[in-house]
Amino acid sequence: MKSISLLPLAAIAIAQHEAPAAQVPLQSTKPLTLDTIPLLGYGTWNLKGDNISEAVSWAIQTGYRHIDCAAIYGNEDKVGPGIADGLLKTGLSREDIWVTSKLWNDHHGTNSVESGIDATLRDLGVGYLDLYHMHWPVASGTFGNSIEYRDTWAAMTLLVQNGKARHIGVSNFDPEQLKDLLNHTTHPPSAHQMELHPYLQQDDWLKFHEKHGIHVTAYSPLAGTNPTYDNTDPTPLLNNTVLSKIAEKRGCTPAQVALAWGMSRGTSVIPKSQHKERITENFGALECVLKKKDVKKLDKLGEAAHRYNNPSKGWKVDLYKGLEDGN
Repeated sequence: MKSISLLPLAAIAIAQHEAPAAQVPLQSTKPLTLDTIPLLGYGTWNLKGDNISEAVSWAIQTGYRHIDCAAIYGNEDKVGPGIADGLLKTGLSREDIWVTSKLWNDHHGTNSVESGIDATLRDLGVGYLDLYHMHWPVASGTFGNSIEYRDTWAAMTLLVQNGKARHIGVSNFDPEQLKDLLNHTTHPPSAHQMELHPYLQQDDWLKFHEKHGIHVTAYSPLAGTNPTYDNTDPTPLLNNTVLSKIAEKRGCTPAQVALAWGMSRGTSVIPKSQHKERITENFGALECVLKKKDVKKLDKLGEAAHRYNNPSKGWKVDLYKGLEDGN
């Protein structure tokens, strides 16, 4: 079974410049350490039904060593047994995989963070998290939603001290919020998870993270393929003719091309599927080699900048200010 590439958090941004486009090393024989994160992960958002545990187990058996979870997904109690089964069937130990989860909005503040991670650790059965994100810079309470992250972040830093999380990060922050956080903490985020795909490339935002040594994980790396999203406009990414032509030339599938493009930028990608065939197909992105001219063509797809995930109106808070297709 092939091993997934492991790149140090601090070195991922550097790799974008030291290696040609689409040539970032994606495989390694080095053992997993607490300072590394596999570029190809398995996402668990919207995993539903009776085969969640089976799907997660299959992902690990296929070769995934990075499992991305969240409390709000409502399935960590099923993902956990899947992780255990996958480790058992592959003969791996907990230390051989990278497990990420996220704190939901209802556990913000000074006193609720630890109970949030405790519930996740109990459901996942993993003992500790390699990375724990603040899911949104938003606190939800009796009187609605509000932007809040400083006190919550301060509480999250204690999770590193007590060994419940090896790294902590943020998700869905905008430039103003992230800069403010960096100015009010001695423990900067190790990672930032955000929506990224060929239709929403956010190059300048990525450069900011590179400058500050913050790793970026791309969620929805296949764009609007999730049924939660409105897929009417633009053309679904996997049906895009540019992507399809590149896939045909390189002997890859459109999904593999999109994932290989994401990894070539130094970002980790976390595609989700409950179907064994697609889980295996997505893993094949590690073997999909793109040429520089392919990457240039894919880069042009971002000119329209289409964001699929923006709950600003429903939550009545301002999100993504100053970002592509934001408020």
